[in-house]
Amino acid sequence: MTVAELPTRKDEAFRYSDFAALAGLWPVAREDIIVPDGQSTWLSVIEADDGPVARHLAITLEPGASFDLRILNAGNAYGRIAVDARLGAGARFTLGAAQLGGGTQTLEIVTEVHHAEPDAVSRQVIRSVLAGQATGTYLGKVAVARGANGTDAGQSVRAMLLDPTATANARPELEIYADDVKCAHGCAVGELDATGLFYLESRGLTPPEAKRLMLQAFIAEAFSGAVEEDRLQALALDRLEGLVC
Repeated sequence: MTVAELPTRKDEAFRYSDFAALAGLWPVAREDIIVPDGQSTWLSVIEADDGPVARHLAITLEPGASFDLRILNAGNAYGRIAVDARLGAGARFTLGAAQLGGGTQTLEIVTEVHHAEPDAVSRQVIRSVLAGQATGTYLGKVAVARGANGTDAGQSVRAMLLDPTATANARPELEIYADDVKCAHGCAVGELDATGLFYLESRGLTPPEAKRLMLQAFIAEAFSGAVEEDRLQALALDRLEGLVC
């Protein structure tokens, strides 16, 4: 049996990985998900244990299918979630993900969304909150094939750094070979707004309470409209408690 070689930093999808942790998880098993014609389904992926984890989700949406995927990537010393999605005609794919890291954690979300046929819609909302010496990475590619006219794709990527020693890496990418498409991406890395914090504190909140409230609203964008929205929000808030002091 031939064992797949561990990737190197020359592989763009693994540029920021923790290879010492990845070596113990390699090769990463592919998890295939197929949504039949016209059907709708959803999945929540919650990774918040202490040990390292790496997952690879391969999603195929047949014509007219829809899939709502939400990810909470938090808690693990090393947490990598890779998502490959292939969209048929008129399919709809939604991804909302939050990465919450502190200490020396390395968290990664890597996506490749292929608009293979016309009139499919994809939306990706990624939010990261990073403290200590944590590293959070989002590498996301949207590929629109020739003939996939009517494609509507969007990526919204934002990261919040709670300490100057934390690191956020982000690379939203569009590869378009079709006409008559709507594709957009936005990316921002920053800190909590000092004016907003001052306002909340002037209303009687302590500094940690003000930070948690603002971060809760920031993370909420990733889980808005999810089937398990309340559960995901509660788990994220619990994790934020350990990051904010």
